[in-house]
Amino acid sequence: MRIVFFVATAALVIAYAEAQAAEESCDGSTYEMVECLKKKTAQWDARLNKAYQHALKQATSDRQSENLRAAQRLWVQFRYANCRYYDAGEGTIARIDAGECMRSMTEARAKELEGVGRQ
Repeated sequence: MRIVFFVATAALVIAYAEAQAAEESCDGSTYEMVECLKKKTAQWDARLNKAYQHALKQATSDRQSENLRAAQRLWVQFRYANCRYYDAGEGTIARIDAGECMRSMTEARAKELEGVGRQ
């Protein structure tokens, strides 16, 4: 019983820490802002990958899993092309815009995949 309580408590602490990090504001110099956005993107990317793997396991047919794989590959290509557009902008703000593009698109896709099968 103590082990179950410990594991549940640890899971809650980790979830709280992740939520706090996700809410953290990316302020500071351009470098600090870009690094913060990279960190947030990595957190969302981990959630996205977990949700993607879960969605693949939940696929009801080979056709459905093949379509999900194809959609994900195309989404990754689109995300990079879309965010490179922002990165090609003028000034140092372009790096921040590109970083926010990566973060927000990754967050949106993670949330979409987390909702697969619940629509």
